[in-house]
Amino acid sequence: MPKTTPPAAPSGFFDEVRSILREARSTAYAAANTAMVDAYWRIGRRIVEEEQGGAARAEYGSQLIRNLARALGEEFGKGLSVANLKNFRQFYLTFPEAGKGYALRSELSWTHWRLVMRVDHPQARAYYIEECARQQWSSRMLERAIETCSYQRLLADPAPSAPAGRPPKSGPTPHQLLKDPYILEFLDLPEAHTPSERQLEGALVTRLRDFLMELGKGFSFVGRQYRISTESSHFYVDLVFYNYLLKCFVLIDLKTKKLSHGDIGQMDMYVRMFDDLKRGEGDNPTLGIILCADKDETLVRYSVLSESQQLFASRYRLVLPSEEELQAELERRHILDWPAQDEGSES
Repeated sequence: MPKTTPPAAPSGFFDEVRSILREARSTAYAAANTAMVDAYWRIGRRIVEEEQGGAARAEYGSQLIRNLARALGEEFGKGLSVANLKNFRQFYLTFPEAGKGYALRSELSWTHWRLVMRVDHPQARAYYIEECARQQWSSRMLERAIETCSYQRLLADPAPSAPAGRPPKSGPTPHQLLKDPYILEFLDLPEAHTPSERQLEGALVTRLRDFLMELGKGFSFVGRQYRISTESSHFYVDLVFYNYLLKCFVLIDLKTKKLSHGDIGQMDMYVRMFDDLKRGEGDNPTLGIILCADKDETLVRYSVLSESQQLFASRYRLVLPSEEELQAELERRHILDWPAQDEGSES
């Protein structure tokens, strides 16, 4: 009797089952992560409450955590070490409002929270939490954003978030998304060797994903050496992006030397031409960013850059600057005087 071939599975059946399993695993992981983060916060609260009830708080607190780690270690392993218990305590002290109707963002893992709670400035901390949740940053992305003072490098404070479930009253402004300086250490270009504009452009396109991360939210790549043509001439913009939050094109012109009047005039022309020839119905006015190796703030102050809502000049750095160097850079821009990061936090 001939063997009968079993009927083939319906098209897409296996993929559908795989999708169900992946979704279930993802949901289970997210639920477990949320539960553990909540548990760590509650443990931190109990430690603080118990410490406050001690007669000699400092000595009592130190011994309390050591004794607790010893008692829990036998049952729960090394995950509840003295260092981790101190982190739980700091977690509660940093976010005490979580027990007053404020829910910790479930999108963030414990690794995210450990990084965020070491940010000293409350506004910067809130920014990193929001961006982490909205853009699904990995812990590595978050760590880089904090190390490079991503929030402090914004030209203006981000727009306050709207209440949950409600759209914001208006979209962000360019100053709330654009930065100065831009940190391009991911290109692995030596700062001692000045690259040509073409080399810098090629490196940025090669590491486009990293560059989009550094640019910030809402950017999508349109093209390089983008041609704008008039009846008599052709012009080429180094890099063109579109930002869906600002609803406009963003042109980037790369300058590996110090900013000049000519650079500003050239970008002004590009922006005007792009508005006239490429800007679509419903688009906001085109923005132009001159990304330069250096700039004179006096030139910026007395040029069209000081009043224009469409032209910007930002420095780029090819290596990750130290906290002191970045602080000095921001102070030169007269943006703000930020407190240093808390170096006394436990790791």
